[in-house]
Amino acid sequence: MAAENPVESLQEEATCPVCLEYFTEPVTLECGHNFCRACISQCWEGSATAASCPQCRETVQQGNLRPNRQLANVVEIAKRLSLQAAKGTGGDGVCGEHQEALKLFCEEDQTPICVVCDRSRAHRAHTVLPIQEAAQEYKERIQAHLKTLRKEREKLLGLKAIGEGSSQEYLKQTQTERQKIVSECQELQEFLEEQERLLLAQLEKLDEEIVRIQNENISKLSEQISYLSELISEMEGKCQKPASEFLQDIRRTLSRCEKGKFQQPEEISPELEERVNDFSQKTIVLLEILGKFKDTLPSALEMKRGGSLGTFRQVNVTLDPDTAHPNLILSEDRKSVRRGDTRQQLPNNPERFDTEPCVLGCEGFTSGRHCWEVEVMDGGYWVVGVARESVGRKGGISHSPEGGIWAVERWWGQFQALTFPVTPLPLSRAPSRIRVCLDCDRGQVTFIDAGDEAPIFTFPPGSVPGERIQPWFWVGWGSRLRLCP
Repeated sequence: MAAENPVESLQEEATCPVCLEYFTEPVTLECGHNFCRACISQCWEGSATAASCPQCRETVQQGNLRPNRQLANVVEIAKRLSLQAAKGTGGDGVCGEHQEALKLFCEEDQTPICVVCDRSRAHRAHTVLPIQEAAQEYKERIQAHLKTLRKEREKLLGLKAIGEGSSQEYLKQTQTERQKIVSECQELQEFLEEQERLLLAQLEKLDEEIVRIQNENISKLSEQISYLSELISEMEGKCQKPASEFLQDIRRTLSRCEKGKFQQPEEISPELEERVNDFSQKTIVLLEILGKFKDTLPSALEMKRGGSLGTFRQVNVTLDPDTAHPNLILSEDRKSVRRGDTRQQLPNNPERFDTEPCVLGCEGFTSGRHCWEVEVMDGGYWVVGVARESVGRKGGISHSPEGGIWAVERWWGQFQALTFPVTPLPLSRAPSRIRVCLDCDRGQVTFIDAGDEAPIFTFPPGSVPGERIQPWFWVGWGSRLRLCP
């Protein structure tokens, strides 16, 4: 008979006789037996002051429970010894069923076994290797995978470095353009302010000249009116006199009437009129220049369809390989995708579409106005649009706003918007490049033919919910989609 295992004996001594688990907060009764504090309290629940020991049935007082700290320390030692025994002295572990060292490896069940397991019916017909040999074999296989993974990591690190370098270069270019814009706009502002000052000064001089001429004419006319009024009154009185008196000195009277004829006021000089016309011409030219300047401001995304869409920020969208269906093949720069004939061996992570040949863009948007363009190659079926981040990835999904997708599609030459039910799109020609305009603030997405700026379809304001929205693509057989730079 084999000698009793001391570790097992220690485990028995560290086990509560009530719950049969390691002691938790062990206490000692008057009779000397030990229990978990919670176990003895549960046994005595409903009793008054005196109760019996669950092990020897001796009557004891409930208030005489004493914590057994030494036993608690022994429990901790038993736990550690149990863990070390399970690991085994040779580092291969111990078989939980036969308490033998795990020295073999079953290839069919992919698990370490002991020599007794090898002779059992469960493993008798299986291929078995020494555990060290199996470990070496699998280590070599893992090392081969590690070599590939390290290459992939180096490739991604290279792409990251290139991307960061490109981004820094682009940032330098945008900073240069920003400085140019600020400088040019400042010069333009100074020019306009100077033109405003000069033109207003000329206007003021013209106003003064016109007012001077007007005041002089009014003064002369007032004098003539006063003189003529007096002469008329005098002549009317003379006409009332008798003939002999009326005809006295008639020659001088006629002469005074002839001298009292109305004189034309001073007209605006041709020089002043020329100055006014010249100023008007300058104003017209300046207004035409300003009008052309406003008309040539960047407005490629402006369109009229019940109102302007306003200006959108163009974003550089890239495809997310962690979401791509195994049949989809992404380009190295993750800017284009096509559908392959075979299913790739890819990890079935939660983000990946496993049934629908879909892929998401890496970028996500919760606010602002953004746009990107997609080149749609020849093919029977493709879908381009946006999807909410929580769109379903596993199994079939609903291609509609109810399923979290807002998109347009081509189905063997027919174009339609994925509403419910679908909305046919009577396009005059097949678009080769589609611009997707996402307005997160209004909850609206619009599709435009980037070739001739013609609108394709708009999901009305409020259609897209206020959550993170990502670019979404569905690739049919023989189709290929490419994100434009």
